Amino acid sequence: MFYVCPACESGNKLDLNFDIKEYVCNTCSYLIDVENNKHQKHIKIPTENVVLDIGQKGIIDNTEYTVTGIIIRKYGTSIFWREYYLKDTKGEDAFLSESDGHWVLLHNIDKMDVKRKSWNSLILEYGAVSFRKYETTECHIHAAAGFFEERLDFGISTYKEYVNGIYMVSEEKSKTSVQYFSGKHISKYKVKKAFGISNLPNYSGIGIVQPFYVNVKHTINIMAVSALLISLIQLYVVGTRTNKSVFEQEINFADVRNKEMVSKSFDLSGGSAPLKVEVSSNVDNSWANVGLGLVNEKTNEIVFASKDIEEYHGYEDGENWSEGRRDESFNFCGVAPGKYHFIISAEKQETPKVMPPSYYATQDGSLTLSRDNNGTINVTNNNTMETTAFGDSKMIKEDTTSSLGQFVHKTLGKADIDSLLNTNLAAGATTPELTENKSVKIKAEWLPVSFRNFVFVLLFIIGFVVAVWFGRKSFERSKWFNSSNSPYTYS
Repeated sequence: MFYVCPACESGNKLDLNFDIKEYVCNTCSYLIDVENNKHQKHIKIPTENVVLDIGQKGIIDNTEYTVTGIIIRKYGTSIFWREYYLKDTKGEDAFLSESDGHWVLLHNIDKMDVKRKSWNSLILEYGAVSFRKYETTECHIHAAAGFFEERLDFGISTYKEYVNGIYMVSEEKSKTSVQYFSGKHISKYKVKKAFGISNLPNYSGIGIVQPFYVNVKHTINIMAVSALLISLIQLYVVGTRTNKSVFEQEINFADVRNKEMVSKSFDLSGGSAPLKVEVSSNVDNSWANVGLGLVNEKTNEIVFASKDIEEYHGYEDGENWSEGRRDESFNFCGVAPGKYHFIISAEKQETPKVMPPSYYATQDGSLTLSRDNNGTINVTNNNTMETTAFGDSKMIKEDTTSSLGQFVHKTLGKADIDSLLNTNLAAGATTPELTENKSVKIKAEWLPVSFRNFVFVLLFIIGFVVAVWFGRKSFERSKWFNSSNSPYTYS
């Protein structure tokens, strides 16, 4: 269609043909009466957050629409919303309404299809669905552009909006007519894609038909199916377990001194589970260390672990004390089924040299020598009661400067101190027997499948569903907060 404005003689073109009664000149912004071809009044140009243009095309739900008109409505002194008039290739009408960044796609409906509940003035029924009244709003046309099949009414119009979830029914009442529209929330991203728009108004608050962030029904169904699958997998894993004790071997420290040993292979069948390893060694006031590398023979993946074994005891302040233990355990977590072997390394604390206690005193009693289990020699000048401890007899011979050293050399001369002590053992003294620590024992046990993670996942699923459900309730309360007809009570 093509019209020449009688006010400014500029052309107004639209790539559609339908009967119109008025249009707003895109050059001079006069409202033009088509039948009389005369301008009526100057119209304010739509500018407030308008993102579509007259004649712009877009595809929504596989239907191509053309923007034929734009109206900005104003409520009060500062509240605006935008209505975009659309027409498809078959001549059918549709409307895009945008307020605070929230979009609704609307279509005309027959008012005879709208039923009212006599027992409740807040309820309206359309298509066997009940809608609750949200608010009544009085507004007027603030700005307009495009082509219109009906004459624009610049007087006060009354809008009544009825809501059910993401759907709504809108009643528009002016002095001359009453119209009904059914609407559905449409994503701003869908509008952006449909019309190829780079920027859209940002969201502000919650739209009256804005959907919750997730579909609660679908979420519950997905979580229920997930919980069922996880339970079936757990049941299968538990039912297919066949192994318990999978490895046991005693390793001599001498066999792994400065090198590693490769163990025999063992098989793990069933579901993934922890592999518990127990190590023990005959430590006695000493320590030992075991290093294990668990090798998956199919993937050659290696997991390393190391464990210290320590045990100490003694007698102090009249009481016996002890700490540590001769056996320790640790886990390789989440070991998958397959064929494995260990790479083993081990070391221990070397056994200290122990000597029998001995005692020697000169005939005149002026000098006393005593040796303890550790080989330490205590030298005492009985005339002065001076005592010094020496690590061994060689250190005594080398001491020629101290007064006690000089006294020892003068008294004993070149006598062999070790020979004197060895021939004069303390009464009943014998070399203490030390526990010989020659080996470490390694035992591996594949534990039952853990239910801890299974229970944790189920609790997480249940908690997530509960959070979504309460979130939806809170969201709906917030959505109705600005309505004078809210079904919720607010403190």
